Formats: sequence, structure tokens, C-alpha cells
Amino acid sequence: MRRTRFDDWPCPIARTTDLVGDWWTPLVMRQAFLGCRRFDEFQQSLGVSRAVLTERLNRLVDEGMLTREPYEQHPPRHEYRLTDKGRAFWPVLAAMWRWGQDWVPDDADPVLVDRNSGEPVVPLVIDERTGEPLDVRRLRLRSG
Repeated sequence: MRRTRFDDWPCPIARTTDLVGDWWTPLVMRQAFLGCRRFDEFQQSLGVSRAVLTERLNRLVDEGMLTREPYEQHPPRHEYRLTDKGRAFWPVLAAMWRWGQDWVPDDADPVLVDRNSGEPVVPLVIDERTGEPLDVRRLRLRSG
């Protein structure tokens, strides 16, 4: 079955879905945020096939979310590091985390905590301009 492309749709949700809309890509990005850098680390932590992981990492590099940096010449080995664009994806994952905690909770889930205080963190999507939480009942779309 051929995949429908959304990369040229006039909608930021559609274009983002085109990039990260399969089930492995957000998990690869999660692992990058958790400190995975090497192919074997990603593969071991995710249990994903080498072929699928190679495809996802290549796409994330091509899209500028990760960079591929050599760390060994013989044999050639690379690390994958988050770019500014990749780091800017964290709020998307945090929103997914929050939704998952609220609507598909599991007692075995890890907890997000602040590195300094050790206190639990509960992600919230806010309006950057006002600092207010987003409420879909107060929003509408307007043509660009």
C-alpha cells in the first residue's frame, strides 16, 4: 500500500504528520531526548528492526531533526545528535506525554521530573504570547 504524502498540504498539522506520523519516529525522537546517540543504543532501547531504524534515522537527518556525526573511522560509525529543529520538537512529545498520562495511563509509566528539584513535571500547552493554557473552545482557524 502506498503512503499518502502530506508534505505540501497547506496545514502545519498535515506537514508535521508527514514527517513524524508513523509509530517509530516519535519513539526515535524520544530516545534521542533521553540521550541515545548511537545506532545500537536506539535499536536496543526500542527493539526495532535495523532496516526500519535506518530508514527513520535517515529521514530525521534529511529533515534536519538530527545530525549524523562520525565517532569512529574503521569501521565507520556515527552518532546522531539533536539539531535546533530537533530540540524544538520536544514540546510536541511533551504534549503527547501529557495526553497519554491523562487518557491512556499505565502505572508502569516513568514520570517526568525536573533535573534540579526532582519534582514531577506535568506538561501543559500554553499560548506563548499570553502564557494561558490553550483551550480549543476559545480558538478558531483563520486563513494565513
